[in-house]
Amino acid sequence: QVQLVESGGGTVQAGGSLRLSCAASGRFFTINDMAWYRRTPGNERELVASITRYGDTTYAGSVKDRFTVSRDNDKNTVDLQTSSLSPEDTAVYYCHAKIRQYVLSRADDYWGQGIQVAVSS
Repeated sequence: QVQLVESGGGTVQAGGSLRLSCAASGRFFTINDMAWYRRTPGNERELVASITRYGDTTYAGSVKDRFTVSRDNDKNTVDLQTSSLSPEDTAVYYCHAKIRQYVLSRADDYWGQGIQVAVSS
C-alpha cells in the first residue's frame, strides 16, 4: 500500500521558516510529479509548489521567492523549504504525488494526511 507521510510542521513566528518533508513508502514503480498543496478554513486546497521527476518546478505567486521545493528520487521524498513566513501562510499543508504502481499502469493521485503550519504575528 502506497503512503505519503509528511513531517516538519509546527508553529513559527512571522518572518521565520520551516522545512516540510514528505516521504513515499510502499511498493510502486515510479513517482511522476510531486507537489505541496495547502488549505485554509473555508477555502479550497491550493497548489503551493510542484516539481517534476526531472526537477522542473512551479510555484504559486504568493510563495515564489520565499518557498523552495526539492525532491530526492532515490529516497522518494519531496521537501518544501519555507522562509519569510507570514500569518497568511497558516494552513494545513498536503503532500501530493502521482505514482505509477506498475510499469504499464497509469499514474494515480496520492495524498498525505496533511500537516499544520501556524504562523503567529
